[in-house]
Amino acid sequence: MASDRIDVVDGDSVLVDRRVDRTWVTLHRPAERNAIDAGMVEQLHDLCAELESDPKVLVLTGGSDGVFAGGADIRQLLDRRSDDALKGINLRLFERIRSLPMPTVAAIDGWALGGGAELAYACDIRVASARAKFGQPEPRLGILAGAGAAFRLVRLLGESVAKQILLAGRTLDAEDALRHGLVLAVTEPEDLFSTADGVVDTMVMSSAKALRLSKITVDAPAAAHPHVDLLAQAVLFEDAEKFQRMGAFVNSKRARETRHA
Repeated sequence: MASDRIDVVDGDSVLVDRRVDRTWVTLHRPAERNAIDAGMVEQLHDLCAELESDPKVLVLTGGSDGVFAGGADIRQLLDRRSDDALKGINLRLFERIRSLPMPTVAAIDGWALGGGAELAYACDIRVASARAKFGQPEPRLGILAGAGAAFRLVRLLGESVAKQILLAGRTLDAEDALRHGLVLAVTEPEDLFSTADGVVDTMVMSSAKALRLSKITVDAPAAAHPHVDLLAQAVLFEDAEKFQRMGAFVNSKRARETRHA
């Protein structure tokens, strides 16, 4: 699908490709292996504000050069103190991405390490190239994976595999990630973006409101079910698009049955 426009500004840490039904965002600090710094965090917050106001599916990638994101910028981490840690600079950003109204897809080519891996975990769906690798090397630097991995990996992979990654330093390659369900698909690098677009093509065939409410129910805490499911379904049962879609389905079925009568 053709782009509406691509915003490229010298010095930008992210490149934004706005399309009719989706927004592609490319992390863009190639000289630093897309390390997540304060400037990138600020620009991604701006993007979140845009997608909260005008909801679209987000596709997030590090490009096609074999690196998704090599983690947080170590030079900036070195200068941070306990007050900075309590601000949750990366964690709050990743939580905001996690909470975007429409689904999010991470397209991962190559290394996703540290905060880069945690950014990928914050997305709803992940697709990977055959050279993708996920790892959390933070303890080797004297810190922990504090931007979501410690709790998201348990939910995504289970406690045992999560501890192998967080404590034993295990790196998951693309096939590991596929086998454990961390990624939806593994492709050759040259097919990664078309695969991600194909996932989104399937998504946008659905009702946008149904997608939004499905995401809310999936992400709701366990104690909220089944009440949140019932309330979300009640909203959709009154939605005009439900009647249009179901009416079209019934009419199409009736027409097929008439032709074969």
